[in-house]
This record gives sequence, C-alpha cells and structure tokens, in this order.
Amino acid sequence: MRNVVILGSTGSIGESAVWVAEHLRDEVRVVGLAAGRRWQRLAEQARAFDCRRVAIEDRGALDALRQALPAGVTATADADGLVEMVTAADVDTVLCGITGTAGFAPVLAAIEAGKDIALASKEILVMAGGLVMAAVRRRGVRLLPVDSEHSAIFQCLDGRPHDSVRRLILTASGGPFRALPAADLAAVTPAQALAHPTWRMGPKITIDSATLMNKALEMIEAQWLFDVRPEQVDVVIHPQSVIHSMVEFTDGSLLAQMGRPDMRLPIQYALTYPARRETPLPRFAFDQAATLTFEPPDPARFPALRLARQAMAAGGTLPAVLNAANEVAVAAFLAGRLPFAGIWGVVEAVMTAHRTQAASSIESVLAADAWARRAAAASSTGR
Repeated sequence: MRNVVILGSTGSIGESAVWVAEHLRDEVRVVGLAAGRRWQRLAEQARAFDCRRVAIEDRGALDALRQALPAGVTATADADGLVEMVTAADVDTVLCGITGTAGFAPVLAAIEAGKDIALASKEILVMAGGLVMAAVRRRGVRLLPVDSEHSAIFQCLDGRPHDSVRRLILTASGGPFRALPAADLAAVTPAQALAHPTWRMGPKITIDSATLMNKALEMIEAQWLFDVRPEQVDVVIHPQSVIHSMVEFTDGSLLAQMGRPDMRLPIQYALTYPARRETPLPRFAFDQAATLTFEPPDPARFPALRLARQAMAAGGTLPAVLNAANEVAVAAFLAGRLPFAGIWGVVEAVMTAHRTQAASSIESVLAADAWARRAAAASSTGR
C-alpha cells in the first residue's frame, strides 16, 4: 500500500489522480488532499477516501470546509499546515498537480522529508531545477514525471546508459492555432485559446499550450529531469498526440512511447512504478489513428521555444523569470488586458530587463520570481 498526498486535487491533474486512486484502492491510499478554492469538491474527496488531512489555499473558505468535513479531519489554510501534511510520517508519495509556483515549498519540504514525488507541476523544475535535483539526489528519493511527455521519455530511457542518449524529442500538438497565420494571432480571444484540440486541461496550461510556452517549460524541465545538455532537447509538432515523446540514441535508433492522450495513464504509472497495473481505460485503436504526422515548430509565429533556449543557455535565475513573467502575462490575457501575441512580448521584455544571477538558493530564486512578476505586471498594463 502506497500512502499518497494529492496537491491540487480539484484541478484537472488532481481529478485524474483521484480517479486513479479510486481505481487502485488496493494499492493506493489517499492520506492528504490540497486544493485552491473548490472547498465543496475537496470535502467530497476527503469523505470518499476517509482522508484525515486536507488543506485549502482560500482562507475565506476554511470555515465552510471544516463544517463540511467529518469529525476528526484536520483542515488548514496556511503554508505550515500544508508542509506538515506532505511531511507526515505516514506519507510515501506526494503527487503535485498544482499549476504555477504554489507547489514549490511543499514539494521541496517533502523531498527533504524523504518522500517520493510524482511531479506534474513543471514550474518547480523550471524555477529551481538544480536545487531540486540536488535535493533529490541528496535525500535518495524518486522524482517520477507525470507530464505525458516526460513520462514517455522516462519509459523510453528505462535505465539505459546516459551516454547512449543523443537527444530527447518532446512532441507537441501545436495547439489550436498551429496553422493560423501570424497576422491573425493578435485577434485571438481567450475562448478560442481555451479550446484545445486534444487535451482537456486547466485554463493556464491550456493557454500555455496555445502559445507553445507549455512546451518551452517542458524543455527546461526535461533538461533537469534527465540530466542532459540544453542542445539535447528538441521539439516536434505531432497534432495527433499519439506519440507522447521520443528518445534518439547515439546509434540513430529512436524509441517512442505512444498511447491514447489520457493523463490518467502517466499518473497511474507514477503511482505504481515500477509495476504496471490493469486499467479500465479504453485501449488505443490503430484504425482510429491511421496517419501520424510530424512537422517542425515555427519559431517566427511561436517564439516561446526560442525564449526557452535563451533561458536554458543563460541558466541561473532566468528560467524562473521566464516562468513568472509568463504566469502574469497569461492572467492578463485571460482578463482581457493583453492580446494573445502580447504574452510572448511581455515575457521577452522581462527576460531582457533581468540581470541573471546564480540560482544558488531558494531565496535567490524567489527574489527573481517576485521581481519578474512586478516587471511583467507593469509591462502588461496598457499593451
């Protein structure tokens, strides 16, 4: 039995993780849940799993949450309480499905407490990959990727020698505007950008997919997860989203992991690794995907990948700045204060203005993150 805490349990990743945990009740016990604002759903989940500890980000919902929970369940809305939940003695694995930087502190605390991490929040490695992976190695814990692309690479590598890898190839659907002329991108509305052709995700990650910023962040994440050089990470557009990513080896061989585009599959593998378990999910049908196509991304129309390579080359605090500026710019776009193409403009302007420093401590990373948010907010005003 593996005792699991799910961070972001009411979001897209969290709900998929809840489904997996319900399916694997004989192997997975949910002992903690954390959510942002949806306290009613959080209470439902806690009752369903007889969960003893929950946390909610929205302090205003704490009283209502407590009233909806059975007696004996501990509910908190402060950061210390969240850290206590993920570091509790009975916790084996922390699954982080929180979008953005909110999962940064609890994941680091869980690593230091010797817990395995199932990671879907790519921002944590983008912000401080060197610090996080050093802690993983020092504490001897496992960091298991949940993103479908990184799970695919993890499965393709499967213990193969590090020096046999030539490059990692992340696949991208291309989002809803893959074929849209550059001149039309400025008129894209939030509703159009939220209509992803393949995946069903939360709003922030869906916008990131439309700008290809999601793939940019995944490039940085892959560099740290698999200990490769920036130039060893590539991206290819694959609209069918059947091949989730590939590894090219030094002899020219390619291994690809493929399957239905369903996040429950990589989540289940992370929670049962190294075992594989039966699942009631539909199987992949070859007759429904007779043609698989690939094309290079267009950096002129979608500059996010260029910005990622710039951040990877510079290292230090610049990836954290890219991530923070993007979060602010996406929020401004969704609020109607920034045009779609302005997201890249804000990110690039903030990156250009930043004086990159070594990401030598959590404090230095958080300081760069805070600076970038202020700079991006100012840059987003009136654009």
